[in-house]
Amino acid sequence: MTIAILGGTGPQGQGLALRFARSGVAVALGSRDAERAHAIAEDLNAKLTEAGGSFTAITGADNINAAQSAERMVMLAVPFAAHEATLEEVRAALDGKILVDVVVPLEQGNPRGYGPPPEGSATEAAQKLLGEGVKVVGALHNVSAHSLNDLPTPINCDVFVCGDDLAAKEEVQALIEGIGVQTYDAGPAKSARCVEAITPLLIRLNISKKVPFSHAGVRIWAPGH
Repeated sequence: MTIAILGGTGPQGQGLALRFARSGVAVALGSRDAERAHAIAEDLNAKLTEAGGSFTAITGADNINAAQSAERMVMLAVPFAAHEATLEEVRAALDGKILVDVVVPLEQGNPRGYGPPPEGSATEAAQKLLGEGVKVVGALHNVSAHSLNDLPTPINCDVFVCGDDLAAKEEVQALIEGIGVQTYDAGPAKSARCVEAITPLLIRLNISKKVPFSHAGVRIWAPGH
């Protein structure tokens, strides 16, 4: 299976590409600039080679060609300012597929604040824009780019998955669990309002001088643990 990661040349997209390629999933890295996507794909393959072990090579393409090459799932990892424009650009290539929306609408100029769109969340905005022909699932909002790119270290958090289509959520959960994380069905698309809003809180904690750590995530603990 090939998945596409649009906005894959950014830190979060690169980290996701590394993790999925290492798990044996073919990744098409998408960007507005195809040459940049090709160059970064080569760099990521070199990192995977240096890290050792088996992996599936990452390829680079423009956003439309990357989305077209994905049989089933396309991930969107662009800044929120490019969220709507990117979806408009690739919407024809998304028909019948699952869009995994990783985008968090942070306040402009303030990454510690949540600035949701009128729909309530980026996930809901994507579903409204794309219509019923695309199943939108929100996921991977609270995983730091640093953690994703730190290949020798297991990802330090769980992942909440939101969406209105149960089967699509289960497919996304199975894919994400392949990179070694626990996922939880957090409910319908409107639950993304809560899940996305966790990210600016984590950013606030991670940059605080009063907190003795950074790159923190969220994990669900069972009683007694």
